[in-house]
Amino acid sequence: MDTIDLKILSIIQEDVTPSLADIASRVGLSQTPCWKRIQRLEEKGVISKRVAILSPESLGYGLTAYVSIVSGEHSDKWLAKFTQQVTEMPEVIEFFRLAGAVDYMLRVVVTDIAQFDEFYKRLISIAPLQKVTSHFAMEKIKSTTALPLNIAAEKLKKRKKAS
Repeated sequence: MDTIDLKILSIIQEDVTPSLADIASRVGLSQTPCWKRIQRLEEKGVISKRVAILSPESLGYGLTAYVSIVSGEHSDKWLAKFTQQVTEMPEVIEFFRLAGAVDYMLRVVVTDIAQFDEFYKRLISIAPLQKVTSHFAMEKIKSTTALPLNIAAEKLKKRKKAS
């Protein structure tokens, strides 16, 4: 990966809708080499997918909850069942296994507290859980999907200087 790749990534992680000609122009390439770089970044998994980011509020999802779970169980069988069933719950939009005092963290979107209560009852019926704690977002202060590419650029500069 080089500085041109980082420029391409910076452009498309903010907005994937510019034309190939526009992206190529902005990074100083012709269209074909720019397209080849984008394809290579996809093949390497640097670009994992291209999506539209929807506004939960505009679709009626007025409540975001962060649910932390302490399982009390860590067997492979328990984990497989729990992972499969939580992954299938459409309200769960992020699901992490953690190290530390909490075993799992979910980000859940629902329309209101009544729908959260229904979700919560389904969640606790999946498998025995030691502790479930829910936190409700009051205000979104910052939300981005853009990664801080300046850090990757600094590492790239250091690598070039060391060479």
